Amino acid sequence: MSKRWYNEHRRDPWRKKAKSSGYRARSAYKLLQCQEKFQLIRKGDTILDVGCHPGGWSQVALELTGDSGRVLGIDLKPCEPIPGVELIVGDITDKKTQEKLLEMLDGQPINSIVSDISPGLTGQYEMDQAISLDLVCLLMDFAFPILNKGGSFVTKIFQGRGIEAAVEVAKQNFSKVQRFSPVASRNSSSETYLVCKNKLPRARGQEVDITVRDFVESSLAKEGFITGVEEESEPKESGKIGFTLHRARDD
Repeated sequence: MSKRWYNEHRRDPWRKKAKSSGYRARSAYKLLQCQEKFQLIRKGDTILDVGCHPGGWSQVALELTGDSGRVLGIDLKPCEPIPGVELIVGDITDKKTQEKLLEMLDGQPINSIVSDISPGLTGQYEMDQAISLDLVCLLMDFAFPILNKGGSFVTKIFQGRGIEAAVEVAKQNFSKVQRFSPVASRNSSSETYLVCKNKLPRARGQEVDITVRDFVESSLAKEGFITGVEEESEPKESGKIGFTLHRARDD
C-alpha cells in the first residue's frame, strides 16, 4: 500500500461521510447515487447483493426496500451481521452456492441484483480488466435467468476490451442499459457501472444456448484480442474463482 494512497484514503470525503452516516464503506454512496438517478429499487423489493462485503450496499438496499422487502447478500468473505439482511458466505459462480441461494429464495422472484464485486487485483491493468470482465460475465449468466421480469441489474465493470460486447448482451435482455460513473467513484478509478433497467420477458436477438461469457469471448476473438485461452489443468482451490485468461496481442 503506497503512502500516497493511504493519505488520499484518509482525506477521502466519501469515506468520512460514510463513517458519520453509519455505512460500512464509502461505496454505499455509489449505490445511493445509482438509485437517485435510475430508481432501481422500490419498497418491498427482493434484492440480491453480490460481493456484499463489508456490507455497505446491503445496508443501502435494506433502507430502500423497507420492512416489507428482503435483502440477501453473498460474498467469499464473511460479513459482520446486518440486522434484516440474510448473508451467505460463498462463491456466486459455484454451482453449490447458486443452488443454496435458490433454495433460500424458494421461488420468490428477485426484483434487483446489485454488485460491487471485484476480484483480487494484480496491479497489471490489462490482466485485471480481463479478469474482472470474466467475473461480470459469469455473474450475468447466473443473474439474468433468475431476475424477475421488469427487474434491474447493476454491476461494477472496468473500462477496456470486451465491455462493448457485455453491453450488447445487456441490451438484448433489458429495455434500458447505460454506463454510469457515480460521483463517489475515485477520480483515478477506471471503474464504471453497467446499469440495466426493465428486464425483458424474453431476450431479443440472442443466439440460442450461448452464454454471456462465450459471447464476449467470441467478440474478443473476432476483434483479434484473444490469441489463445488457457484451459484449467488443475482443480480450483476451495473458495477461489477460476477465470479465463485473455491474452491480447501487442499493439
